[in-house]
Amino acid sequence: MKLVPLGDRVIIKQLEAEETTKSGIVLPGAAKEKPQEAVVVAVGPGGIVEGKEVVMQVKVDDKVIYSKYAGTEVKIEGKDLIIVRQNDILAIVED
Repeated sequence: MKLVPLGDRVIIKQLEAEETTKSGIVLPGAAKEKPQEAVVVAVGPGGIVEGKEVVMQVKVDDKVIYSKYAGTEVKIEGKDLIIVRQNDILAIVED
């Protein structure tokens, strides 16, 4: 199954939380904070959204930081994905 976002929507896959702290303490599952970093899986076409022209600024495989409570979580073929609007993406992480 292929998921194709519409309008200014972007599908992202959240990166895994770190298992240990910087000092080497191993964290149990419940103590791990969900990261706000994700990888872009698919990008909508943009266009006219709510009367405004939207140019998509992210592309597939970009690493991004998104708003903490943004989007809709979905599970497709065993993968946990999040569908967000482009304006919920705060930054692109460049290495």
